[in-house]
Amino acid sequence: MLDIQTLLMFMGASTLLALAPGPDNIFVLTQSMVKGSKAGVIITLGLCSGLVFHTSAVALGVAVIFQTSVVAFTILKMAGALYLLYLAYLCFKESAKTKLQADTTPLSLGALYRRGIFMNVTNPKVSIFFLAFLPQFTRPELGNVTAQVFLLGALFMVCALVVFSLIALLAGRVGRWFANTKHGESILNKAAGTIFAALAIKLAMSEQ
Repeated sequence: MLDIQTLLMFMGASTLLALAPGPDNIFVLTQSMVKGSKAGVIITLGLCSGLVFHTSAVALGVAVIFQTSVVAFTILKMAGALYLLYLAYLCFKESAKTKLQADTTPLSLGALYRRGIFMNVTNPKVSIFFLAFLPQFTRPELGNVTAQVFLLGALFMVCALVVFSLIALLAGRVGRWFANTKHGESILNKAAGTIFAALAIKLAMSEQ
């Protein structure tokens, strides 16, 4: 089993990485501002659940496929980009509605959770990042490397869960205040739609 010093170093690095601006925490930020803190926390749970896929991909060697196969990498990233464009479309559609026209029915918790999972799983960059990051903290002489990778992946999920949940809580408060201003809700949706479209373009243009 890994020693405490290695685990603490890993958790410190993971926390800093979770704080660094990226598709996942920007996704939590925008969704929390538009849909509220609770929605942001549920999406965070989905994103962190998606990390199980990437951790398993590294532990079982599947991530190498995304690193070496242009076809596999392209299919997954395009699926993610199309989904982000779909979310952008929904935001712009909502921003065009008046208060009376707006659909006030919130998405179910399950739908929000699945949205987080799909957002994370369809980003092959996460698997490739984990492939480069997690093995750096493994110690083959201490035992089963696969078990160590799963442990590190679980700790990364905990760090991301804490950081993203705090982002969701803060962003939800800001979004609630902003939505009470004149045209605030429309502006929030347009901003979120623009960010989703930009993330889609960035993901679609990304290379291995």
